Amino acid sequence: MSRLRIFSDHDPEVPLFASCEAEAIRTQLQAVGVRYERWPLRPLPAEAAPERILETYREEVERLRQECGYQAVDVVSLRPDHPDRQALREKFLSEHTHSEDEVRFFVAGSGLFSLHIGNRVYEVLCTAGDLIGVPDGTRHWFDMGPEPFFVAIRLFTNPEGWVARYTGDGIASRFPRHEGGDAA
Repeated sequence: MSRLRIFSDHDPEVPLFASCEAEAIRTQLQAVGVRYERWPLRPLPAEAAPERILETYREEVERLRQECGYQAVDVVSLRPDHPDRQALREKFLSEHTHSEDEVRFFVAGSGLFSLHIGNRVYEVLCTAGDLIGVPDGTRHWFDMGPEPFFVAIRLFTNPEGWVARYTGDGIASRFPRHEGGDAA
C-alpha cells in the first residue's frame, strides 16, 4: 500500500502527517511541486520484457513525454537474488540531487523515496501503480530495501539517464529505511 509520511527534518520519530490515501498523498506532494499519480495496473507476465512493459504503458508514457519533454525512457528492475543488490542499495541511500526530474512509475514491487524539502522530509512509499516525479534540484534519497523487488519505468530529459550530485549531508542515515514488502 502506498504511503506518505511527513517529518520535521530534525525528528525522524514522529510524523507530522501520515496517509495511505492516494488523493491525500497527491495533494500534499503537489503543494511542494512533486508529481504523484496513480496509473491503472495492467496484466503483464511476471518476467515481462522491457519492450512489452513499455508497450503496455505506451499511452501514459507518451502523455508524459509530450507534456514534459522527456527524451529517454527505459525499464529498470531488481530482484532479491541480484548479486549486487547491497551495493546498488547503498548507491541511492545518500542524499543527492539531479539536474533533471527523476520520474518513476512502479509497475511492480515497491521503493521508498525520501524528499528533503525545506525543513521537512516527505517519505513516499511507492508501490505498484504509483508514479512519482521528483523535480530537478530536489534533495532526496531512495531505498529499495535489503531484498529489493521492483520493476519501474523511468523517464529522462537527458538521454544519458540518471546522474546524481551527492550533497554530503548525513540526513538520510537518521531516517527510516525500507525494509521490504509494502511496509517501511
